[in-house]
Parts: sequence; structure tokens; C-alpha cells
Amino acid sequence: MYKSLSIVFTVFLTLLLNSQVVLASSVGKNIKQTLTSVAGNPDAPDFNLEDQNGKFLKMSDFKGKVVIVNFWATWCPPCRKEMPSMQRAWEILKDEDIMMLAINVGEDSDQIFAFTAEYPVEFPLIMDTDSSVIRQWKVRGLPTTFIVSPAGKIVYQAIGDRDWDSAEILQQIRKLKKK
Repeated sequence: MYKSLSIVFTVFLTLLLNSQVVLASSVGKNIKQTLTSVAGNPDAPDFNLEDQNGKFLKMSDFKGKVVIVNFWATWCPPCRKEMPSMQRAWEILKDEDIMMLAINVGEDSDQIFAFTAEYPVEFPLIMDTDSSVIRQWKVRGLPTTFIVSPAGKIVYQAIGDRDWDSAEILQQIRKLKKK
């Protein structure tokens, strides 16, 4: 019974997110390569999620660092489009005490492994297999990315794909290291 409800919920969430992917993608095409400020700078919800290698990562592990938290799925065209720019941004930022995490929503390590054969990445890809973290973070569409300050506050968000290695975005992210 529980497994059946879980499958129904996952299908519902997938359909809902698919409809919002189109919106997020079309919105992203007309937006300058910047990030939107988040009102009130709420605390970033903690999580304890497994990566493809069986290692568990917590948001609280990265307190004191700027953290880029991206929610994505392999079936999401805008997510696939932005992943190479995220890898390029990671190559630029990894030595600057800035962390990048990509939280896959609702898929397993086999699906992610197949994806990384086409889109190799070096930053952690972690799995929100039951979609509990996406609800805590109040994600409205995929891809959605949050930028968390060293104090653990959500400062910026981006709904829809971005060119993460653009000068404008890198500048906004780097400024947070000084706060």
C-alpha cells in the first residue's frame, strides 16, 4: 500500500514538475544571467542525502562556505542544458572555498550514472529519492538553484536554467564570500 502511494505521488510530482519545467525554461530565456534575491534570507534546510558512491552529505557540513544547491532531474531538458555550464563553473570555483551540490529529484544512482556518461561532472550529485528535500526547500520547478551564504542563509535563487560560468553570476556568488 505504502509503495503504491509512493509511486502515485512520484508520478504526480513528475507531472507537476514537467509542467513547470516548460515555464522555468521559457522564463530563463528572457532573464539576464543574474540571480534573484530571496526575501528574508531564510535558513537553508538541512538534509542528509547519499551521493552515487554511497557517501552521505549534509547541508550543515558546509557551514562557513558559499554553497550552490541545484535541484535537477535527468529527464528535464533545461537541467541537461545547464549541467555543462555548472561543470565549467565548478572548475572555476572549486579552489575558492565555494561548494556546488546538485540534488537529483526522484531518481536513483543508475539513472544518474547513465546521465553522467553523457554529461560528466566532478561536483557531488546527491539523490533526493523520496522528494522530501525538494519539499523542504519549496522548489517550484526544475531546474531551481539556491545560493547559500557562509552563515547558512538562502540569499539568491534561480528558477530555470542559467549559464553558471557567466561573469555576472560568478561575480554575485563570489561577493557572498565576503559576508
